[in-house]
Amino acid sequence: MCGIAGRILASPGRVGNDLVELMDAQEHRGADSTGFAIYGTPRDTGYVLRGMGFDKKGLDADMDRFREILREHGSDYLEEPAFVTDENPHYCVRMVISDPRDIAAWIRDADTLTDRFEVQSCGRSLEIVKDIGGAEAVADKHGVRDMVGTHGLGHARLATESSVLPNASHPFWARPFSDVAIVHNGQITDYHTWRERLERKGYRFLTHNDSELIAVWVSDQINQGLTMAQALQKSIPSIDGVFTYMIARPEGIGFAKDRFAMKPLVVIEQAGELAAATEEQAVRRVFSDECDVINYDGPSLTGIWTVGNRRMAA
Repeated sequence: MCGIAGRILASPGRVGNDLVELMDAQEHRGADSTGFAIYGTPRDTGYVLRGMGFDKKGLDADMDRFREILREHGSDYLEEPAFVTDENPHYCVRMVISDPRDIAAWIRDADTLTDRFEVQSCGRSLEIVKDIGGAEAVADKHGVRDMVGTHGLGHARLATESSVLPNASHPFWARPFSDVAIVHNGQITDYHTWRERLERKGYRFLTHNDSELIAVWVSDQINQGLTMAQALQKSIPSIDGVFTYMIARPEGIGFAKDRFAMKPLVVIEQAGELAAATEEQAVRRVFSDECDVINYDGPSLTGIWTVGNRRMAA
């Protein structure tokens, strides 16, 4: 049920290409949809947005209203939006915007359009690309192989708890925290309890996918003062279910496994680089030479892999 992957490079490079390889190797775990979260060189100002509209016939009207909301929050386009369409009704867009006065306030207003258009990622460096279909199909449509960055996540989805829709696929952005993304393999059994608690705190969820909840839960814990390491450790006794998830920020990637250790994770680390996936044959796509494989098969495991000398803190 689902396949996940993470990749860290020693220096900026075609991380998108490697993530496509990791997910193509695991397509048999779920070809309903495939997604990638890629961290490029961080911008000093402005945010990169990735979004999806659900009816391309309304694209012009969607973008007119979206731009109005941007301007109401002191922001505007820094680059003209770039659109991707095909025979499907939905469309995808990449845009770069100047800094809104308040990201949380802006995204609350932008989310009034979610019946027509939704923002799927927002970050100085993060870009989430996801769509229906397998890894190669999504990569070809969106040019993922040529995306350059330091690290990223991938996901192949087998829908078990929610609809097969392009916006219900992984990775998920931890709304409204910029530059945070998650991939997850498993099932959260107290999803509705935690969702209600987080909604009472003002958080908004756009799907009924339990993975979206984990991203916000961890980010909320960090927002309250925990380090990433502390939040990962706390998630194991706090969240009920069977899960292995990876959560990424500009500094690197963290992971957590539940108390039952039912969802696998294998890792190769070599010369300052890393590949992680649900299956060993996937990481072998990236590291083809003879090397040691770490099998994180025990219960209640957490860890953090950083990019270069960056440190994952609060």
